[in-house]
Amino acid sequence: MKKNIRKQKLITVDELCRIVSLSKQQKKRVFQDRAEIKNIIAGTDSRLLVIVGPCSAWPREAVRVYAEQLVELARLYQDDIKVVMRVYTQKPRTTTGWAGVALQPNPFGKPDVNAGIIYVRKMMQEIVELGLPIADEILFTNLFESRSDMLSWAAIGARSSEDQEHRAFASGAEFAIGMKNPTSGNIKIGVNGVISAQNEHVYVQCSDQIISSGNKYAHLVLRGGINGSNYSMAHLKQVIKLYKQHNIKNPSVIVDASHDNVRINDIKDYTMQSRAVMNVLHSCERNKKVKKIMKGFLIESFIKEGNQNLNRSDKQKIDLGGLSITDACIGINETRLLMEKIVQFRKKN
Repeated sequence: MKKNIRKQKLITVDELCRIVSLSKQQKKRVFQDRAEIKNIIAGTDSRLLVIVGPCSAWPREAVRVYAEQLVELARLYQDDIKVVMRVYTQKPRTTTGWAGVALQPNPFGKPDVNAGIIYVRKMMQEIVELGLPIADEILFTNLFESRSDMLSWAAIGARSSEDQEHRAFASGAEFAIGMKNPTSGNIKIGVNGVISAQNEHVYVQCSDQIISSGNKYAHLVLRGGINGSNYSMAHLKQVIKLYKQHNIKNPSVIVDASHDNVRINDIKDYTMQSRAVMNVLHSCERNKKVKKIMKGFLIESFIKEGNQNLNRSDKQKIDLGGLSITDACIGINETRLLMEKIVQFRKKN
């Protein structure tokens, strides 16, 4: 063994699922949520997807409190919006930083994947029990099986969507999966990811050879890029053109209302998420083709608005009451207002 590598045996998926398992009713709920999301992507369900929640799912207690408040909104607006909770457990880093609860459940402690994947399953099981579908980002594909039965939607992130392994993985997913455009903001490359995910692949997952038939519910997620936002009417028309050119099945777009779509002068302004959402809705109002492909939004939201810097904070001073330790989020009150705006706009148009 190389001196700079340390190995630790991981718990098996079977053992993990015995420790934290879904009931028959919970499994039925996940399958139903997956089907409803696919119907929205296919256009047979006219509701919008609102995939909303913390930038990173920590701490578990605050995530639970947030979920309890979010489920009330989901029920209130269920005729117009399909609410899916972001429970992001792995964090891609541009350079270095905390990698998320799946790898390091205590941000101030040492990495511990066994503890992390148990932490994740317990947290997700609680959220499924509340009645919310779950979304996560697939960063490390070999950890997927540790929570695959609990997910109803997933994203392939901007740093992964050009990677062959992630594209192949998306092609075999049993649920709708969003392919983000790369960090450059290039929409053509983003659509290439959708094309790849909708076609068959041969790939390796753990110790198995997988032959996928393609995921016809794979779709593009616009998240902006180095030159700023990419959700304008012109950008959406470009997506429509590329989709038509490549005969994309179930042509759909979700707009990430955060990240580079709200970056001004190289500074991300989380308070602009509501503006981004409403700008897209106005584009839908003006153009029927845009309205047809626009299926929803990704929104970063937590109990409290803003964020705190994990690296600059003393452990004893960290706010555990629902204030993000990664990207800044809008608070739950602003989230309520935004959902109300979305529903009111749709009813008028």
